[in-house]
Formats: sequence, C-alpha cells, structure tokens
Amino acid sequence: MDEAPPGRTAGTPRTAKSEQTRALILETALRLFEERGYDKTTMRAIANEAGVSVGNAYYYFAGKEHLVQGFYDRLAADHEAAVQGVLAGGGDKDLAGRLLTVMDAWLDVARPYHQFAAQFFKNAADPASPLSPFSPESHPARDAAISIHERVLSGSDIKLDAELAEVLPELMWMYQMGIVVYWVFDHSPDCERTRRLVARTAPLGARILKLSRYRLLRPIVREVRELLKEFLFER
Repeated sequence: MDEAPPGRTAGTPRTAKSEQTRALILETALRLFEERGYDKTTMRAIANEAGVSVGNAYYYFAGKEHLVQGFYDRLAADHEAAVQGVLAGGGDKDLAGRLLTVMDAWLDVARPYHQFAAQFFKNAADPASPLSPFSPESHPARDAAISIHERVLSGSDIKLDAELAEVLPELMWMYQMGIVVYWVFDHSPDCERTRRLVARTAPLGARILKLSRYRLLRPIVREVRELLKEFLFER
C-alpha cells in the first residue's frame, strides 16, 4: 500500500502549470479506474502513468479518495456550466420543465463515466466512506448540486409553503441521488430507461409541490418538513 506524504496545503496558489498537472493526474486516475478497477489502482500506478513522481501525485491529491472527490467536483462544475442558460432566468418558468432540463443535463455530462460508475458506487454506498455523497469530504459537490436545485426553484413560477421551501432543495438533491443510483445500474442504450424515469418523475414531483400550498395539506407539509429536518438533514 502506498503511504501518503504531506499533501498540498490549503490556500496554496495554483498556477496554470499546476492546474494542468492536477488535471493530468485526475484524467490518468479516471482512465486507470476504468481499465483496472478502483480497488486495484494505486497512487503509484497513477503517478507512473501520468509521468510524475509519487510525491507530486500526493501533493495534488492526498489519496485515491481525494481523486474521486476531484471527479465529483469536476462533474458538479460541468453540470453547473451546462445548466447556466436554464438557471440564468428569463426562460422557462415551469418547474417540471426546469427540473427535467437540469436532470437531463446531468445525464449528458455524466455519460462518459457511466462504464465505471458502479466501481465507485460500491465504495460510496458505505456510510463511513469519504466517497459517500453524505460525507464531509463530499460537501463541495453536494452543496453545488443543492445550489442548482435552489435556483431551479427560485426561477420557477411555483408558489410554495415557506416551511417546505426551506428544505426542498435538499429534498430535490435526494431525488437526484435516487436517479443517480438507478443510472449506475442502467444498461439500456444511452441509459434510455433512466431518461424515461426522469421524464415521468419530474412532472409528477412538480404537481405534488403545487398541491402542497393548499391549506388542507399544510399540516402534512409541516410534518414532512419536520421528518426531513430530523432524520435526513440534521447537522
């Protein structure tokens, strides 16, 4: 097993060259994860394939888990860029349409990584793993995804109960995670089944949310909010 030397210190400025080296190491790691599997790929092998020293590899990434976090962050940034037109405002205000567009965009940017996504999932499914989407290490990518859903809501024409609106972006992120799990194990051409699942569930979710503002349903909405805060989103 490789031992990690001291990693890159927080706040160290990145030059164009260092960004290129970091990107090269990440790209090499993703290729080796696909070819050899996550568990069989070592930091030393990644460094050798990338043409850098092991110490240099650890300078940019403290370990394999941090490489996967780098992948999460890249996916989040690519998704953010892909949906800027939708989130910028002035476009479609329909919540179902906005959510469908955002989720389809995620499937588009994630398409190149589908072949080896299951290798990450078996580690990410462990609640104690730093690769878990709920882990502290995953919070930048998680926060970026939740921010997208906040803007999906704020730019829509839907009227929400204020108490539900407080936790709804995180609930929408949970919905996205459910879609991701389905996508990981979807072997249909171009993940067509996952796309159909999104096409069916996004409008259904929007209709349920529209109903939540009615006075008759407010006690149920409040109960749902309390359940979410206590059992899912407790800090």
